[in-house]
Amino acid sequence: MSKLRVVFMGTPDFAVPCLDALVKEEYNVVAVVTQPDRPKGRGQKLAESPVKQAAISYKLPVLQPNKVKDPAFQDVLFSLKPDIIVVVAFGQLLPKTLLDLPPLGCINVHASLLPLYRGAAPIHWSIIKGDKVTGVTTMFMDIGMDTGDMILKEKVSISEMDTTGDIHDKLKNIGAKVLSETMKLIVDKKAPRIAQNNEEATYASMLTRELERINWQEPAAAIHNLVRGLNPWPGAYCFYQDKNLKIWQTRIYPTDDIVAQSGRIAKITAEGFVVETRQGLLEILEVQPASKRRMRAIDFICGYGLSVGDILE
Repeated sequence: MSKLRVVFMGTPDFAVPCLDALVKEEYNVVAVVTQPDRPKGRGQKLAESPVKQAAISYKLPVLQPNKVKDPAFQDVLFSLKPDIIVVVAFGQLLPKTLLDLPPLGCINVHASLLPLYRGAAPIHWSIIKGDKVTGVTTMFMDIGMDTGDMILKEKVSISEMDTTGDIHDKLKNIGAKVLSETMKLIVDKKAPRIAQNNEEATYASMLTRELERINWQEPAAAIHNLVRGLNPWPGAYCFYQDKNLKIWQTRIYPTDDIVAQSGRIAKITAEGFVVETRQGLLEILEVQPASKRRMRAIDFICGYGLSVGDILE
């Protein structure tokens, strides 16, 4: 389609459909930049990123700098003379020297409706906050954290049971579609530049271990949002009989009763068990005891002897 010289920068599974789209539409991808191989799993063997695996399958050159500020890496990138750099969940901030390199600029595919949820974990936070809508934004990158002028957006609805994994899988494909539309606009010199309203900006910070722990003093709705926002990674957790218990799936349990004690098991159901919170009841449907696999909550009850009146901490 276009002889535009493209450098693609990305690392996780979320970025792969965007690389697929560039290859399918026959852009001249002169290099793929991704994070170095990292130890993974119990054996801590070095694992290639999903983007690297995709690049190898397309026989594209792969670069894996420890730091994009490394002068040797920048020399290589300058020698490639890219017309444009496409960045999708790469994992490092680009210095001004690289932002200024391509004549058509550096563009980014971001998994939120900017200026909402700038930063590292936009999908997680949109669900943790109980949002009903999220989406994808493409933008021209600048020196700030996701602060550049916007090009295109596309919205996606979030249901009450959607997890971060569900929305991730929707957005990665929509991201590829929006990138394709964005690239066509850039080639035709019709791409808009829409300034972000910084007063409306929010920040999607890195997830912390403290955030992951369930506080049963919170309302049931907030805990439900936290659980699905941390599914499939890293998972929300609490303690049962002084042992770690991850909670993977929940739903709001209807009640008009006044809660007596937060964290108390109020009822056993056909699919799991119901926990009292500061405001409302929460039904637990899927759990994972320490050093065990994920399991249905009803199986956990049978295997671990949980009963009404027990306390989750």
